[in-house]
Amino acid sequence: MPLDPAVRALLDGLAQQGFQSFEKIGLEATRETIASFTGLQKPKRGFSRTSEVSYGPDPAHRARIYVPPGDGPFPVVLYVHGGGFVAGGLDVVDEPVRALALDAEAVVVSVTYRLAPEAKFPAAHDDVFAALRWTAKEISAHGGDPARIAVVGDSAGGNLAASAVIRARDEGEPAVRAQALVYPLVNPVADTASRREYAEGYLLHLDALRWFGAQYCASPEDAVDPRLALDRNELSGLPPTLVVTTEYDTLRDEGEAFADALSAAGTDARAVRMDGLVHAAYWATAAIPRGAEIHRAVVEHLRAVL
Repeated sequence: MPLDPAVRALLDGLAQQGFQSFEKIGLEATRETIASFTGLQKPKRGFSRTSEVSYGPDPAHRARIYVPPGDGPFPVVLYVHGGGFVAGGLDVVDEPVRALALDAEAVVVSVTYRLAPEAKFPAAHDDVFAALRWTAKEISAHGGDPARIAVVGDSAGGNLAASAVIRARDEGEPAVRAQALVYPLVNPVADTASRREYAEGYLLHLDALRWFGAQYCASPEDAVDPRLALDRNELSGLPPTLVVTTEYDTLRDEGEAFADALSAAGTDARAVRMDGLVHAAYWATAAIPRGAEIHRAVVEHLRAVL
């Protein structure tokens, strides 16, 4: 379908402001731009029970915990933000995570991880798995039920989330009941029609994808490591999975192919395409009101499975 009118207005506005793709503006400007997505979001919903913790021996490994109203114990969601492995953090996803905790009626653990290029592969992957293990061990003290854990991630965070779930299966713990992946990066070197068709002009350019990969990967071998190239794994025995894609997105086809591969391996998986939308719509629900459809799809999946 045609671009959603709100998306068209946003893209036109960015063009008038001289928006350039991330690989052209460099690391610090990329971090500032991604942090500024809070200006495209709805006002934050009120939330009285939040806390910040360290999930490992390094105090820089921070997590923010959101506990919904009520007595619990609640199901648990580990949330992993996107940002091309180089940017993002707790604040830029504070609004969508609050909404997730309230509408899914779940304790949400929103995690940081070491960013590239200062920390190369597999640093972020190791951090997110450590956060998952911490959550399973400690979340009962925060009103969560460790027997009902789901993992959710967007973009690069979707890659990190899915990789942690695969590792948990391989190592036999922690148990994960569900995952939801929002326009995930599945394979840094994927060659798909959507990467070619939407290579420019729709927020996430193909050259930016390649640049993000170069920041995180120290060698070409890293890009095809199964921890990063999700489709190089055995995909059976994984929890029920929702993959949300957006129509005008370089990552669309690999996300949908990943859902198909999961299903072919016997995993309960489905893909939902949000027609007319672009990458990052989930973080921009004031500028792109239909981005809320992504939120609703994730909430429905979690409530059905948890």
